[in-house]
Parts: sequence; C-alpha cells; structure tokens
Amino acid sequence: MVRSRLIRELDDKDQLIINLLTENSRLTSNDIFKQTKIPQTTVYNRIKKLDSDGVIEKFTIKLNNRLVGKGLSAYIFCTISYRTSTGEKISQPKVARQIKALTEVDEVAIVTGETDLIIKVSVSDVEELNSFVVKKLRNIEGVEKTITSVVLSEV
Repeated sequence: MVRSRLIRELDDKDQLIINLLTENSRLTSNDIFKQTKIPQTTVYNRIKKLDSDGVIEKFTIKLNNRLVGKGLSAYIFCTISYRTSTGEKISQPKVARQIKALTEVDEVAIVTGETDLIIKVSVSDVEELNSFVVKKLRNIEGVEKTITSVVLSEV
C-alpha cells in the first residue's frame, strides 16, 4: 500500500484556492485574487506549495466528449478471476492497468463489494460500446464478468 509522504491540514484559503482550480485549472493567481481577495502573491505561493507538497497532483482538462465524437458514456462493473487460464495468479492492479491502457477508458477504480473494478468508458455509440465490451474488455486475461450501465445524464 502506498502511503502519503505528508499529511497536511488545509486551511480555508487553501481549500478556496483548490475549489476554484478544480472548477477551472486555467485560472491564474490574478483571477483567483479577483474572486477571493486573497493577495495574488499569497495565491501563487500557496499553489506552488500545494503542488510541491503533492496535494495537487496535476492540472488537467475535461473534454466535451460529444464534440469529439464520444457522446455515449457507460460504467462497467467488472469481476476478476484471480487465476489465468493456465492457473497462474493474476492481480486486480495488473488487470486494472491493462484496462486503463485501452483508448475508450476514462477511469478505472479498484473497489470492494460484489465487483472488483468499476470502469468508466466514453464511446461514440452503442455499437462501439458493444464492440469494446465483447472484443476488447472480455478478452483481457482475468476479466470474468461484466455488467454495463449506460449513463443517461451527468449532473
């Protein structure tokens, strides 16, 4: 198990900055100053500290999947077989990494409960979803069972 190298208490200013950056990672320290009245230098220094401490892992973007031809999203609940067809042991993390490498996959979470993995995918349509599940996902060694739920809308 990987443990955090630092446990850090976030104060109100840190939390406010994080909330704004979570909504829009393009915000500059000046933009944040205008919205919060926290001095620009303080904002800049806090962002750098949050980044260097590992609290902020990366700055990223969120695509509009419809505009890039991936208007259908689904969650796939996946059960793992912990032995390969030849009897060798297989692990959740190994299977999860193989699944995450597939281009249709947005996220993979290792979870507890009746299922082992939850996979979020974005595809163009139901036919592509079917092809992904049947031809790609179910052919990964260790994938035993899948249950697919199509996303109707996101809040």
